[in-house]
Amino acid sequence: MSLPDLPKTYRPLGPRVVAPIFAVVLAGAFGMLWFTFPQETKDAVSPLQRATVVFFIGVGVVLLNGLARSRITASADGLTVVNGYRKHELAWAQVVRIQMSPGAPWPTLDLDDGSTLSAMGIHGSDGARARADVVELRAILDAH
Repeated sequence: MSLPDLPKTYRPLGPRVVAPIFAVVLAGAFGMLWFTFPQETKDAVSPLQRATVVFFIGVGVVLLNGLARSRITASADGLTVVNGYRKHELAWAQVVRIQMSPGAPWPTLDLDDGSTLSAMGIHGSDGARARADVVELRAILDAH
């Protein structure tokens, strides 16, 4: 297997497609629901109740965005793993191996300190694409 040129970034396809669609559906469904309420129902909803609904819609959109922005970047210096809103910079020497068990949602990185790190930039829901990305990332790791 020939190694890709570095830096190489792995991003999940499924969440990047589904997250914006679901965010629009979520906000749109609540918006449509609000506009179908009779005026007396709208008048009975307090500003705090409205703010609470808007807050939870916002939380949902933020969580979807975090899932969609996950990525793994392999560079000459090591790996950068972004899981949601958290970023991990790893030197190649810190990463012992990458594994993805059948049915796992994403691969895990075994680190030299005995800990593991989820790598949400590759999603098992992407099927063969995810398996190929793990094989390629494993080859890059072996080369370093």
